Amino acid sequence: MLLTGKALAAAGIALALSLAGNAVLTWAYLGQRDAATRADAAATDAIEQRDGAREVAEVCSRSVERAAAAAADAQRRAAAAQAVAAAAARRRLQLADDILAAPPAVPGDDCASARVRVDRWLSERTKP
Repeated sequence: MLLTGKALAAAGIALALSLAGNAVLTWAYLGQRDAATRADAAATDAIEQRDGAREVAEVCSRSVERAAAAAADAQRRAAAAQAVAAAAARRRLQLADDILAAPPAVPGDDCASARVRVDRWLSERTKP
């Protein structure tokens, strides 16, 4: 079966249209494939960023918890030290009041009275 000129021309046009259609479809497919690849890469990157942010947040939270625990511990120790210091201050104030309320050791001689008080104070400090 021999093709006539018109049939051959029509077949050539059909072939050319088919090739053009295939080229357009291939171009569209490749464009969609590239877009899908970019979207997949962007999604993977977003997931990695999210995971990294979660990890950083967890590390930060643990650090804050440790800092809060350390602060609470320091506050407990400080309160105990303040109580000890307050008790020592009360004892010293009472001792100062007792010293100031005591009559002079040597009546009429402030200097001799001061030496007696200092000697007593020093002897008290050297006792174990």
